[in-house]
Amino acid sequence: MTRVVAPRRESMIEMSVRVIGKADREHPADAVLRTELKGAKGISREAGRRVSGAVFAYYRWLGWLDQEEPVEKQIRRAIELNEAFQKNPDGMTELELQRAIPEWVKGQVEVSAAWLRALQTEPKLWLRARPGKGRELAERLGECWVAGDGVLGDALRYEGAEDLFRTPEFHAGEFELQDISSQMVGLACNPQPGETWWDACAGEGGKMLHICDLMRNKGLVWASDRAEWRLQKLKRRAARAKVFNYRAVLWDGGAKLPTKTKFDGILVDAPCSGTGTWQRNPQARWTTTPEDVKELSEVQERLLANAVQALKPGGRLIYSVCALTKAETVGVAGAVSRRFAELKPLLLGDALTPGEPGVEMLWYWPQTVEGNGMFVYGWRKEAIRPP
Repeated sequence: MTRVVAPRRESMIEMSVRVIGKADREHPADAVLRTELKGAKGISREAGRRVSGAVFAYYRWLGWLDQEEPVEKQIRRAIELNEAFQKNPDGMTELELQRAIPEWVKGQVEVSAAWLRALQTEPKLWLRARPGKGRELAERLGECWVAGDGVLGDALRYEGAEDLFRTPEFHAGEFELQDISSQMVGLACNPQPGETWWDACAGEGGKMLHICDLMRNKGLVWASDRAEWRLQKLKRRAARAKVFNYRAVLWDGGAKLPTKTKFDGILVDAPCSGTGTWQRNPQARWTTTPEDVKELSEVQERLLANAVQALKPGGRLIYSVCALTKAETVGVAGAVSRRFAELKPLLLGDALTPGEPGVEMLWYWPQTVEGNGMFVYGWRKEAIRPP
């Protein structure tokens, strides 16, 4: 009798090597990872988490690895470094932590030991509950930390291991997975019930849904993006969340606007280098270039210049990017302010410091909010009086 030998199951390290081998600038590691895990037969959720952890550890600790060694050996070394750091984050000096980023970043970002240390820390998972339901949801899900009182009571940090996409609460539209800094953008917009808003770069709709919730579904929100597939995902998310006071439309970011409507508020959450997400997406540290930052800052300024034409007198224009480079933050804000005399700085409230005076710009850093890095700036449009 011939004995049938079952095929050997691929090891965590072998799968990690394959993912890293396929990942590059055009093929982000997280996307490759999702595809590989989806195609793997018989892999458990725990094994999938271990593969993900190994891949992200490799990119997080790439600056410490010897690229001449086999990738398998580099991955094992990265895992060792990651485990040691998580146990003792203060064990590395600022000089050692400089390896966490490319050299060019030091001229573009306000680099500090605290930021570098945050980049090497495992990212947190944040949820946004429906208005006023945060504490109740936290009790039902369990292992949730509530960010604060008031509007912050709906921002929850989840510390459990359950697949939240499979929970009945998620399918009932009771929460969205949304980073804490992203939630701060919606709160900075401060949309009011009955207003008309435009989320000009809506993507898959995370911030649009938040704006709709803050408006209590009263008024109208236009959501635009240049990709139809993103808008289709936005529509599915909106249906699950039972949000209906919106219109989704394609817009390529050009001078021809998607509607003649004039808005009380416009959010331009612009495409950016993503330097604020490097804790969560460590591969991007090594694929992003100074040329990318320059090109993106030009795109950001152009988007704002086009969007401002749709703003009512007295309306608010909010600019946000999950980037921390000077060119994409204060550089763009300054350029737009100089270009449009009718735009005056808008003082923004920071939900993390309720009761404090408004500020001209909001900076959210991973080391202070335990989320993505984010920059937010706002203007109010004044009516131009004829001479």
